[in-house]
Amino acid sequence: MPLPSRNSDYWQGVRAASPFLLVIAPFGTLFGVLATEAGLNIFETLTFSVVVIAGAAQFVSLQLLQEHVPALIVLASALAVNLRMAMYSAAITPHLGGLPLWKRALSAYFLIDQTYAASALNFERHPEKTLAQKFAFFMGTMTPTCPPWYGFTLLGAWLGEAVPGDVGLDFALPIAFLAMIAPALRSGAHVVAALVATVGALLLAWMPYNLGVLCAAALGMIAGAETERRMAR
Repeated sequence: MPLPSRNSDYWQGVRAASPFLLVIAPFGTLFGVLATEAGLNIFETLTFSVVVIAGAAQFVSLQLLQEHVPALIVLASALAVNLRMAMYSAAITPHLGGLPLWKRALSAYFLIDQTYAASALNFERHPEKTLAQKFAFFMGTMTPTCPPWYGFTLLGAWLGEAVPGDVGLDFALPIAFLAMIAPALRSGAHVVAALVATVGALLLAWMPYNLGVLCAAALGMIAGAETERRMAR
């Protein structure tokens, strides 16, 4: 099988997504360190990243597991955080929906914030691309984002096992959330959703098993959607 040329759609995807390494490297490493701090071993930490492959959901799940929240609540919280993936899937389906089943499954697994952002922008700019070219570009965006996430998670897990147990790293988790959320506040609807969810989480902190977080997330999404609807009018 011939290797793709440097100007192929695959390499265009690689170049488009490469800047995301600046985000993936620190957060992947941080997750690995915090996971081992929470009691997971290296294999469990790496498996966590391979199976879930969603930074925000992984950090949320890790926080809840540290608080000994029931597994069903952890799963529901991670699902709520990842609801945006359903919107990504709906948006990318017109471009990749015609692929064979195994390629669609592969694309679904690697559909994360970074691969979606880079691919959606390119597909809009180049509607003349064939289905094969779009898939090649998408897989190109995956190359510098997903495998490095595994690698930096593993690096963080190794580093975490070397950190003494009495060194508290709990402070890093909320800082990581702030660093992930801030760049996402790109419109008024995003800001409203974040504010409503934050206030809701504080007001509903009394609910058991951190259910207040789920309710606050739902309120934030409703507020954001309503704000976007009114702004569009």
